[in-house]
Amino acid sequence: MKRALVSVSNKENLVPFVSGLIDLGYEIISTGGTKRALEDAGLSVIGISEITNFPEIMDGRVKTLHPNVHGALLCVRDNPDHCKQIEELGIDFIDLVCVNLYPFKETVQKEGVSHAEIIENIDIGGPSMLRSASKNYQSIPVLCDPKDYDLVLDELREFGETRLETRERLAAKVFRHTARYDAMIADYLTKKVGEQFPESLTITFDKVQDLRYGENPHQKAAFYKGMNPKYSLANAKQLHGKELSYNNIQDGNAAIEILKDFEGQFAAVGLKHMNPCGVGIGESINAAWDKAYEADPVSIFGGIVALNAPVDVELAEKLSKIFLEIVIAPKFEQEALDILTKKKNIRLMELDTTLNANTALKYTNVNDGLLVQDMDTHSLKEEDLRCVTNRKPTKEEMKQLLFGWNVVKHVKSNAIVLVKDNMTIGVGAGQMNRVGAAKIAIEQAGDKAKGSVMASDAFFPMPDTVEEAVKAGVTAIIQPGGSIKDQLSIDVCNENGIAMVFTGVRHFKH
Repeated sequence: MKRALVSVSNKENLVPFVSGLIDLGYEIISTGGTKRALEDAGLSVIGISEITNFPEIMDGRVKTLHPNVHGALLCVRDNPDHCKQIEELGIDFIDLVCVNLYPFKETVQKEGVSHAEIIENIDIGGPSMLRSASKNYQSIPVLCDPKDYDLVLDELREFGETRLETRERLAAKVFRHTARYDAMIADYLTKKVGEQFPESLTITFDKVQDLRYGENPHQKAAFYKGMNPKYSLANAKQLHGKELSYNNIQDGNAAIEILKDFEGQFAAVGLKHMNPCGVGIGESINAAWDKAYEADPVSIFGGIVALNAPVDVELAEKLSKIFLEIVIAPKFEQEALDILTKKKNIRLMELDTTLNANTALKYTNVNDGLLVQDMDTHSLKEEDLRCVTNRKPTKEEMKQLLFGWNVVKHVKSNAIVLVKDNMTIGVGAGQMNRVGAAKIAIEQAGDKAKGSVMASDAFFPMPDTVEEAVKAGVTAIIQPGGSIKDQLSIDVCNENGIAMVFTGVRHFKH
C-alpha cells in the first residue's frame, strides 16, 4: 500500500483531496491539527508518532524530524544500497507529500502580535519535509499548493502515478515556496535588528497577474506585489474596465506617489508617461481637479488621474467628458460610478490614497544587479528655506514655492516646474540640460508664466535658467543651491527683483 504524508496549515480542499487519495489506495500519515481535521471528516489517518515510534515533543516543535520520515523521503529508489539500508532499518517508503507551512506572513501582519508569537510561527519540520521530498522528485510528487490537488489526482487516476514532468514542476514550486518563506523570515528579523543594507538581500513578491505585454507588445510581463502592499495598485479594487497594462501600473504608481506629498490637502494629479502633466490643490476635490485639468488640457488626453478624496457626481460628470485611461480614488459614490461606467474603456480603481504610507526602500534593477535606496520621502517646511536674495518671497509666493517643490520632486530630471494659483502651469521634464527644461515649461505656460514661481529639482550651474525666468515674468524661485556659481544666479535675481530661496536638498529623479 502506498503512503501519503499530509500536514497542512491551509486546509482548503483538504478533505476532498485526501478522500481521493484513500480511494486510490493510499494510506494517510498526518500530524496535529491536520490529523484532527481529517478524522473529524471521518477519514482514517495514522499519526506521525506511529511512524517515528517517538512522541511529538516540545509543544509539537519536534515531530517529523526523524529518520523514519526523512529516510523514507530521501531514499533513492533505484540505488540498491539506499534500499538495503531502509529495509534493514525497517523504514517504509512515503510515496506522496502534501505540506504547506505555518502562516508566518499572516502572523507578522496581525494587529498587536508579539515577537514570541511570530517566532512560534517559523515552521521547521514543514520546510524540511518539503525539501527532502522535492530533492527526490524523481520518485515522489510533492504538493505545497491546494491549486495542484486536482492535477495530481487526475494523473494518479489516469496513469496510476504522476508524470515526471509534473513532479519536476511541483518540486520547482516547492523550492520557490520555501525560498519565499525563508525570505519573509529573513526580512522580519533583518528589520528587527535594524540592518538596512545587509550583505545579501532576500526579498519576495507574489504574482498578482500576468500582463498582456510589457512596455511594448513584443515584451512579456507580469505584475508582482510585496509583503505589505497597502499603498499600492496591487491592493486597489478595480471597479470597472479592462485589466491594467504594464504602462498603466507604472503611471498609476507614479500618480499616487505624488499624492503622498499633499497629505491634508485636496489634491488632484493628471499624469502621462511617468511625469505629471497637471497637479492642482483646492478647497474641494472638484476645485483641485479643475486646476489639474486646466494646467494642461491637451496632455491629459489618455492620461491617468489620481485623487485623494471621493469622486462625487459633479466630478464624475467632468471626468466623463475626457478620454482617460485610469481614475484612482479612495471611493466612488454610486451615482458617480453610474456615470463613469458608461465609458467602456476607462479603468476605475478604488485605493485609499489618503494613507500616510512611505515605503522604506526603493528597488531599481540594472543589468544583473539591483540598486537599493531609501524612498525620497523628504518633506520641506517654510522654516527649512534660506532666502538668498535681497527681496524675500511674499506669503503667497512662499505657498506657491512649497507647492512647486512638492511637484518638481516627482518630475524626471532635469526638471523645472512653473506654478501659479495652486496649480502647475508649465512642466519641463527629463531634459539633458536645465535651461532646456525651463524653456519647455515657460513655453507651455505661455502668458500665465507672468507672475508665476519656478521650482527646480537641482541647482543652477549657470545663470541662464534664471535669465529665462526673468524674460517670462517669474517672480520667485525655489532651488537646492550649492553650485560654485550660485552667486551669478543670485545676482541676476537681485537685478530683476526676483526672490530666490535655497532648500539645501535636491530631488534628482532618474
